[in-house]
Amino acid sequence: MLKRKTPRQKGKFSFTKYFQKFQPGDSVAVVRELSIPMGYSKRIQGRTGRVIEKRGSAYYVEIKDLNKPKRYLIKPIHLKRIENAK
Repeated sequence: MLKRKTPRQKGKFSFTKYFQKFQPGDSVAVVRELSIPMGYSKRIQGRTGRVIEKRGSAYYVEIKDLNKPKRYLIKPIHLKRIENAK
Protein backbone atom coordinates (compact mmCIF):
# COMPACT_ATOMS: atom_id res chain seq x y z
CA MET A 1 0.00 0.00 0.00
CA LEU A 2 1.22 3.44 -0.86
CA LYS A 3 1.87 5.49 2.27
CA ARG A 4 4.37 8.19 1.42
CA LYS A 5 6.58 9.58 -1.30
CA THR A 6 10.32 9.96 -1.22
CA PRO A 7 11.51 13.42 -0.15
CA ARG A 8 12.51 14.34 -3.74
CA GLN A 9 9.06 13.45 -5.09
CA LYS A 10 6.95 15.18 -2.43
CA GLY A 11 4.34 17.50 -3.90
CA LYS A 12 5.16 16.57 -7.50
CA PHE A 13 2.91 14.85 -9.99
CA SER A 14 3.03 14.04 -13.67
CA PHE A 15 1.13 16.31 -16.06
CA THR A 16 0.96 13.39 -18.51
CA LYS A 17 -0.99 11.33 -15.97
CA TYR A 18 -3.11 14.35 -15.00
CA PHE A 19 -4.34 14.93 -18.57
CA GLN A 20 -4.56 11.31 -19.79
CA LYS A 21 -7.68 10.29 -21.72
CA PHE A 22 -9.76 7.13 -21.48
CA GLN A 23 -12.53 5.71 -23.62
CA PRO A 24 -15.65 3.97 -22.28
CA GLY A 25 -14.84 0.28 -21.90
CA ASP A 26 -11.14 0.77 -21.10
CA SER A 27 -9.75 -1.34 -18.26
CA VAL A 28 -8.08 0.69 -15.54
CA ALA A 29 -6.46 0.16 -12.15
CA VAL A 30 -6.80 2.60 -9.26
CA VAL A 31 -3.35 3.87 -8.25
CA ARG A 32 -3.55 6.75 -5.80
CA GLU A 33 -1.43 9.84 -6.42
CA LEU A 34 -0.42 10.76 -2.89
CA SER A 35 0.08 14.49 -3.49
CA ILE A 36 -3.57 14.97 -4.58
CA PRO A 37 -6.53 14.06 -2.33
CA MET A 38 -8.63 11.23 -3.72
CA GLY A 39 -11.85 11.48 -1.71
CA TYR A 40 -12.43 7.72 -1.33
CA SER A 41 -11.22 5.12 1.14
CA LYS A 42 -7.84 3.45 0.75
CA ARG A 43 -9.47 0.07 0.14
CA ILE A 44 -10.02 0.77 -3.57
CA GLN A 45 -6.26 1.24 -4.05
CA GLY A 46 -5.07 -1.42 -6.50
CA ARG A 47 -8.55 -2.49 -7.62
CA THR A 48 -9.32 -2.83 -11.30
CA GLY A 49 -12.44 -1.89 -13.18
CA ARG A 50 -13.90 -0.51 -16.40
CA VAL A 51 -14.45 3.09 -17.45
CA ILE A 52 -18.17 3.69 -17.98
CA GLU A 53 -18.27 7.35 -18.96
CA LYS A 54 -16.55 10.68 -18.62
CA ARG A 55 -18.19 13.24 -16.38
CA GLY A 56 -16.51 16.64 -16.33
CA SER A 57 -12.80 16.10 -15.88
CA ALA A 58 -13.29 12.77 -14.04
CA TYR A 59 -14.34 9.27 -15.09
CA TYR A 60 -17.02 6.94 -13.79
CA VAL A 61 -15.29 3.63 -13.05
CA GLU A 62 -17.18 0.44 -12.19
CA ILE A 63 -15.28 -1.70 -9.69
CA LYS A 64 -16.46 -5.02 -8.29
CA ASP A 65 -16.44 -5.16 -4.50
CA LEU A 66 -17.27 -8.68 -3.26
CA ASN A 67 -19.03 -9.49 -6.57
CA LYS A 68 -21.20 -6.37 -6.29
CA PRO A 69 -20.42 -3.66 -8.89
CA LYS A 70 -19.87 -0.21 -7.43
CA ARG A 71 -19.31 3.04 -9.31
CA TYR A 72 -16.76 5.66 -8.36
CA LEU A 73 -16.08 9.07 -9.88
CA ILE A 74 -12.28 9.24 -10.06
CA LYS A 75 -9.93 11.83 -11.56
CA PRO A 76 -7.58 10.50 -14.25
CA ILE A 77 -4.40 11.08 -12.23
CA HIS A 78 -5.47 8.24 -9.92
CA LEU A 79 -6.05 5.81 -12.81
CA LYS A 80 -3.66 3.62 -14.80
CA ARG A 81 -4.59 1.95 -18.09
CA ILE A 82 -4.36 -1.84 -18.18
CA GLU A 83 -3.32 -3.32 -21.52
CA ASN A 84 -4.48 -6.69 -22.90
CA ALA A 85 -7.38 -6.95 -20.48
CA LYS A 86 -10.62 -8.23 -21.99
